[in-house]
Amino acid sequence: MNKKIAIIFGVTGQDGYYLTKLLLEKKYIVHGVKRRSSSVPTKRISSFLNQKNFIIHYGDLTDTSSIYNLINTIKPDEIYNLAAQSHVGVSFYTPIFTANVNAIGVLAILEAIRSINNKIKFYQAGTSEMFGKTDHKIQSEKTNFNPQSPYGAAKVFAHQITQNYRDAYKIFASNGILFNHESPLRGDNFVTKKIVNSLTNIKKGKQKKLVLGNLYSRRDWGHAADYVDAIYKILQQKKPGDYVIATGKDCTIKEFVNKTAKIINLKIKWKGKGLNEIAVDENNKTVVCIDKKYFRPLEVDYLKGDASKAKKYLKWKTNHTLDDLIKEMVQYELELP
Repeated sequence: MNKKIAIIFGVTGQDGYYLTKLLLEKKYIVHGVKRRSSSVPTKRISSFLNQKNFIIHYGDLTDTSSIYNLINTIKPDEIYNLAAQSHVGVSFYTPIFTANVNAIGVLAILEAIRSINNKIKFYQAGTSEMFGKTDHKIQSEKTNFNPQSPYGAAKVFAHQITQNYRDAYKIFASNGILFNHESPLRGDNFVTKKIVNSLTNIKKGKQKKLVLGNLYSRRDWGHAADYVDAIYKILQQKKPGDYVIATGKDCTIKEFVNKTAKIINLKIKWKGKGLNEIAVDENNKTVVCIDKKYFRPLEVDYLKGDASKAKKYLKWKTNHTLDDLIKEMVQYELELP
């Protein structure tokens, strides 16, 4: 029996690591695509680099010819697009780049599939940020999109063009609408990693303060390893479709801080209101404060997902609680030199 061949765009990211690990365990031949960089972007996937069934390629979603050539040469069974300019805040500063990667790049992959072989299965990584400012207390596949950032708007285009190519050209093209998912491998500029990293450094005496923006944003946080399992299952279905992947539980940024502080045994107490709200330690020293520069031009107040469809059809479930996730992230930081 021939091994399945997969291409992962965005292989060097958090989800790229967990998906590569999963597919290699399932005996796939995995072709990972990374952008050229002067830094070392393969740190997360370094453990796979010497495995015979893992091949790394240079490519970029803003370079249509590189996408076409890779797909035409590799001739994969499955393509997973995890690549993106994935930071919501940054998208306000780089909106055109964000649109080129997150929207037009997806169209380039779909066009390549249509031209080369419309039997290739395609997974597009969506996001809860597509829902944006919503009146629905819990969001499902039927909830209308109302993005509040260039990132969210570009992802809506990607989601809808994936549906369009599925219907127009009978491509097995599926969307995963993934709510926030974290791990020890999360990028340093994401708020959960920033909280865990900063508070553990404060505990170690290496840092004085954690500076945050909106403490009262509510998000539905899960573990990346659980969510990657759902991504894989989405492409193993008989028919393509769209699925919300979420825990169905929400937590504010402030609550995330409190949970992290408790796990590392950093006693804090909150004082003040608004921009003057702070958290102090046992010695009354400020360890958490607010800076309005971390507020976005448009704020998304709350996001919580309804993954009933995924649970029913994918037989998917979460294996980590939020406390499990934070403990794992904390342990990772504490073990760093």
